[in-house]
Amino acid sequence: MRDLYKRLGVEPSADDTAIGAAIDACDNSALKADAAAVLSVGARREAYDGLHGMLSELGRLRARLGLTHGAHWQGDVANDFSLAPDLAQSRHDQLVAKLDAAVAAQSTLGRWRRRMPWWLAGVATLGGAALALGWWLSGL
Repeated sequence: MRDLYKRLGVEPSADDTAIGAAIDACDNSALKADAAAVLSVGARREAYDGLHGMLSELGRLRARLGLTHGAHWQGDVANDFSLAPDLAQSRHDQLVAKLDAAVAAQSTLGRWRRRMPWWLAGVATLGGAALALGWWLSGL
């Protein structure tokens, strides 16, 4: 699907006179006919605007995920709603980094516990149990 607004050089929020002027100034006869048939009729323009919004969102999502079309799609009319890949870190990559940090912290804690003398581990466990018992008894 072609992005008629992009190809005509107008914003989707443009009024009917601006769109009519852009259609009249268009040199491509096929684009001119498509734009006149779709954007000049109110009901068709509303339907197109709904599809345009959805396809724009999909294009942004694809860019955020780093997805691009294959070489045979580049420059084609099906590529109108595609954006260049977003080089910012994706949500998936952020979550994987957090998970890796949590695993590393747990691994470090596990090594620390294994190196702790057995008597210190017992004291820590008994101290925690005593604190919990004290908290419970204070509530009575």
